Amino acid sequence: MMQAAPSGSYRILRVVANAARAVAVAIAVSSAVSTTQAAVIGDAAPSFALSGPQGAVSLDAIRARGEWTYLDFWASWCGPCKQSFPWMNGMHARYGGKGLRIVAVSVDTRTPDAEKFLASNPASFTIAYDTSGDTPRRYAVKAMPTSLLIDPAGRVVLVHAGFKTEDRTALEDAIKNALSRTAK
Repeated sequence: MMQAAPSGSYRILRVVANAARAVAVAIAVSSAVSTTQAAVIGDAAPSFALSGPQGAVSLDAIRARGEWTYLDFWASWCGPCKQSFPWMNGMHARYGGKGLRIVAVSVDTRTPDAEKFLASNPASFTIAYDTSGDTPRRYAVKAMPTSLLIDPAGRVVLVHAGFKTEDRTALEDAIKNALSRTAK
């Protein structure tokens, strides 16, 4: 017995059913993403405890000291990250003694990749490794580098994606303004 080819209306129904399934999946994914959006100005910054070359790195410990945190997510393969490291070294030299802690979290899945990057791009500030990717997921990081300025109470006051030479002045001004509000 031969089967007849699907009629035109059957094909249309199949396309509509597939499209409806795709829309349902898209809605479910966007709902999940929006509920994990943590890097919003005014929101509490998610806590983290990571390890790095200098030892344990914890947002809670930084907050307990009453310091501002410039949290930077970077990767060894990221060109703008290479540009941001000398700038962060300068910010650390200028403001590290004035209540600013710079923490740069590598999102590389292999620590040796991050270590190789650091060998040619030394950091005078705190480095942490997150090979699992949990911390950038919790901060909803979508670009490299992504930086956040977090106040001593643990609230996000600035979110910045990317790094360009022309960003330097505005970022430093935001840091200076923040530190002036809680001068130590």
